[in-house]
Amino acid sequence: MSELTAGRGDRELRRLAAGTLLAAFQGTEAPDWVLRGLQDGLGGVTLFGFNVADAARLSALTARLREAGDPVVSLDEEGGDVTRLAYHVGSPYPGSAALGAVDDIELTRRVHRSMGDELAGCGVNLDMAPSADVNTADDNPVIGTRSFGADPALVARHTVAAVQGLQSAGVAACVKHFPGHGATRQDSHLELPLVDVSRELLHERELVPFRAAVEAGVRSVMTAHVRVPAVTGDVPATLSPAAVAGLLRGELGYDGVVVTDALDMGAVAGAYGLAGGAVLSLAAGADLLCLGPTPTADDVRRITDAIVEAVGDGRLPAARLEEAAERVARLRAWFGASRSGEGEGSMIGLAAARRAVRLTGPVSRMIDPLVVEMDTPPTIAVGDVPWGFTPLPSRAEVVRVRPEAADLPGILRRATGRSLIVVVKDAHRYETSRSAVSALLASRPDATVVEMGLPIWRPAGVTYLATYGAARANAQAAAELLGV
Repeated sequence: MSELTAGRGDRELRRLAAGTLLAAFQGTEAPDWVLRGLQDGLGGVTLFGFNVADAARLSALTARLREAGDPVVSLDEEGGDVTRLAYHVGSPYPGSAALGAVDDIELTRRVHRSMGDELAGCGVNLDMAPSADVNTADDNPVIGTRSFGADPALVARHTVAAVQGLQSAGVAACVKHFPGHGATRQDSHLELPLVDVSRELLHERELVPFRAAVEAGVRSVMTAHVRVPAVTGDVPATLSPAAVAGLLRGELGYDGVVVTDALDMGAVAGAYGLAGGAVLSLAAGADLLCLGPTPTADDVRRITDAIVEAVGDGRLPAARLEEAAERVARLRAWFGASRSGEGEGSMIGLAAARRAVRLTGPVSRMIDPLVVEMDTPPTIAVGDVPWGFTPLPSRAEVVRVRPEAADLPGILRRATGRSLIVVVKDAHRYETSRSAVSALLASRPDATVVEMGLPIWRPAGVTYLATYGAARANAQAAAELLGV
């Protein structure tokens, strides 16, 4: 045990251990165990959609948390599909894929400045965004429209713009998922994905946006639960000293706060357990441990016990906890710096979404339009956020169907004499959606297809509209263009 920690006793060691944890809880009010934890040194909280009722109640929640301590208050607000502030209604901001399609870095900065102002106004000081992943796998189940694109240089310049926008509002950005989740075909919420690339390709592709973000002064970096054999061997990057201490801190020269992705995800908790993953991630060089939405008060206590025990038996140097505490203290001091508001409000989101829409083919005058949305199962990262035309006020009739069980002849009868619009989300990933759309188009080649995910599968010879995201802003921009 180091001189700094020696003599402080178990209580101070437990404070250091607790200071690395970002806990979560259910509901829109902070439970007593969280408030007591903050008094005893808990690092902070991660908020999810179920914690956010509206801006006023979120502000009251974060104010109550601050009465108990000095917490890091974090959440995932990426805009687009992944939103926490607008979890129940859909985001008024387009996500990264739409901004990458526009490729106007000043627009990306302005959108993120406005998001940052909203977050700061609600008392959030750490946004676990943007995604700096270069999405090179079309069938990536977890990144997709969360990425600015497949070109490293494009992703890098928009990552920097997003970081600058958020941090100009006084909200720390957290670029993710280091060293890159864009080439994976597995979801780390469920299993350990593989990024089977050489170190050379990693530097030429995956690391380009992270290097740019580090040089731009990003305040935090989130690790990925991905296995990169050329760097991490058989373990996830989150638990790999070679990835965190070696690659991120050593080769990229980063000395800010390292945050883990949620430790309750299958890629870590399934193989190492929550407590085991916590100890290993700290040993690898992480400073703040995002525990995810599922760990309870008892889990937080057991994780804290495990960290203290690991220091006691020498598996985790006490100096590592002190180093983490010092980095987080620097981050808190940065939070306290005053920022002048200059955001433009959510209207900049709609303006950006309008610029992102890509239309192929003619748009005819809509006659009593019928909009048929092919339902898509929600991903764990996104959650059950409303998407498509359904949440919008519209002059069209909108129906949502499960493509594998859709009554296609009935839909065609219902659409007789009417304009037909078919809405899909990442149809390239779902054969049932492609089959249902193809069957409808065989009888109605005049139908319009709207893709609200990545526009990879494109039926030939039809009017096709790509929004590059399924947020409320994307849907509104599409509806305006189609006149529905």
